Amino acid sequence: MKVLLLKDPKDKDSGPDPYIKELGSYSLEATLIPVLSFEFTSLDSLFEKLSHPESYGGLVFTSPRAIEAIKICLKEKSKKEAWSKSLKQMWNIKPTYVVGKATASLVEEIGLTPQGEKAGNAEKLAEYICSREKANSSALLFPCGALKREVLPTVLREKGISLESLTVYQTSQHPDVQQSLSSYFSQQGIPASVVFFSPSGVKFCLQHIQELAGDLINQVKFAAIGPSTAEALRGAGLAVSCTAGSPTARELAAAIHTALQHRP
Repeated sequence: MKVLLLKDPKDKDSGPDPYIKELGSYSLEATLIPVLSFEFTSLDSLFEKLSHPESYGGLVFTSPRAIEAIKICLKEKSKKEAWSKSLKQMWNIKPTYVVGKATASLVEEIGLTPQGEKAGNAEKLAEYICSREKANSSALLFPCGALKREVLPTVLREKGISLESLTVYQTSQHPDVQQSLSSYFSQQGIPASVVFFSPSGVKFCLQHIQELAGDLINQVKFAAIGPSTAEALRGAGLAVSCTAGSPTARELAAAIHTALQHRP
């Protein structure tokens, strides 16, 4: 059975994509189609803030893109040297809070130690941060996307924990998504399952998938990587067949396998 994954392929340098591999272990044939494009912004401002760890109580990352923004900054020789020489050590004295394994592994790549990765979503990470931070202490620096949800900032604000958000990337529709989806449906037919990885993905390509599937849309099992994506699918009037227990390839593959066992 075929599964369509609406996400970017993993870096070719780091081996096979874990989602394709895990789904393959259940004899499911997965295809990846990127649906989002990212444009990085305010990078000078980001590095300026990173240059003053003494002003903050720690860092918060809820998306791999926010760390990619830092990696872009560190491509510049002088910034890389400043980071290696002192900034990295100064930030490492403070907590770096993250959601999910993908974000955690990128945090490790820039030399920081992630915590809270098992939280799995912004709501649970907010609870985790609240259990560890005191009210009215130094602000946590939160590099984020323009479409960030307000869950985490709201929960922290209610507990008196200061968060300084900085928008470091904009999300838009991938320029090739409609063409890629049309090619997939004409060559592969209707997949047994379609997996969404973000509310933005739902916004940018659900309508096109509905048009391509036509009357056969009810045969498709829709899956979500997490609760906010599942919520976006339900908001668009779709039944969600499964949501990953945590945002990992293994959990998602297991959930899809179970959902497909119960096909009518």
